[in-house]
Amino acid sequence: MSRLVMKFGGTSVATPDRIRRAAKRVAREVANGHEVIVIVSAMAGKTNELVGWVNEISPFYDAREYDAVVSSGEAVTAGLMALTLQEMEIPARSWQGWQVPLLTNGAHSAARIEEIPTAYLDERFAQGMKVAVVAGFQGVSPEGRITTLGRGGSDTTAVAFAAAFDAVRCDIYTDVDGVYTTDPRITSKARKLDRIAFEEMLELASLGAKVLQTRSVELAMRFGVKVRVLSSFGDYDETAGTLVCAEDEIVESNVVNGVAYSREEAKMTLLGVEDRPGIAAAIFGPLSEAGVNVDMIVQNIAERGKTDMTFSCPVDEVGRARKALEGSRDSGDIGYAELLADTEVAKVSVVGIGMRSHAGVAARMFEALKDENVNIKVITTSEIKISVLIDRKYMELAVQSLHDAFGLETAGSN
Repeated sequence: MSRLVMKFGGTSVATPDRIRRAAKRVAREVANGHEVIVIVSAMAGKTNELVGWVNEISPFYDAREYDAVVSSGEAVTAGLMALTLQEMEIPARSWQGWQVPLLTNGAHSAARIEEIPTAYLDERFAQGMKVAVVAGFQGVSPEGRITTLGRGGSDTTAVAFAAAFDAVRCDIYTDVDGVYTTDPRITSKARKLDRIAFEEMLELASLGAKVLQTRSVELAMRFGVKVRVLSSFGDYDETAGTLVCAEDEIVESNVVNGVAYSREEAKMTLLGVEDRPGIAAAIFGPLSEAGVNVDMIVQNIAERGKTDMTFSCPVDEVGRARKALEGSRDSGDIGYAELLADTEVAKVSVVGIGMRSHAGVAARMFEALKDENVNIKVITTSEIKISVLIDRKYMELAVQSLHDAFGLETAGSN
């Protein structure tokens, strides 16, 4: 029988009634002839509550005990889902990550999946089980301790199971009905995409879109797992949602398929940096060690042996970045005249695999921003995306104008 993975996010299992609604969707797929692996998140708000309890008890907590506590939310949901399916006379059983087992490394609270042995669940399916309900977000370390995969880790769990068990598809049920050309809360012209390529989804996820976790898209692209994003609240429709798939499964790609944004960005600039071989490594090495997530990087042309270095990072990491750079200057590893931080910026990006074969995308983007009198502070590009850093107060205006400029209100079908 074919295997299908179905993942239900926190809002989809927030109450017993919503769990019953989700279980009915599972039952429909069982009736369609699938053996189903259900991955569940904790009930909406539960993980935040558990994290709050940990911080209240122990602000400088042991990461191993943190994982033991925060993983319990998914375990509760898995048991309730299995009980609901059993009440519907569907052979179902729940498992926590360590029981499967989902094997990870030992990086507590940010573990990476290393292997999912399939023999145990394969045997249970062969014995007549129709649904395996697995707690998402969690696994087991080489030391036998419970680990968690980081926020959004249930998406990664679902895609990993789909890859391991050669599932026909991985359906991600959430509170939105698919992937949109941009955030519908910013412009009513945003349209749902029928299909989107792995590369585009990966860029959108990494640039601020919250629909799928970045690591889950990376896994899907690596193993060729088709992922369908759809709402758990709408009426059942086999064609609902957005299919994330390989580029060659999309008949004709739009030049630009989406506009993403990240509101909480900061721009940091080192003035008067010595221009010498290895200076970039001397700057960004300490930032990496401090856990600062650097994104856009621009180095100005040197003059009289000095240059300026600008980079962006999340606004809540400015303090760590400043401390790391000042420490490097005090130790003599780097020298600079001044460190400036602009914490009132946002990143706006256009993404589309059609950029590979179409010229003029950058010109159209910059013209649209110029028409709205939006000043660009930093620009970075890749093969399928262009990102700019702008004043945060203009972010929504920029998103709306770019959505209009590339005609994305008609990009719903591709």
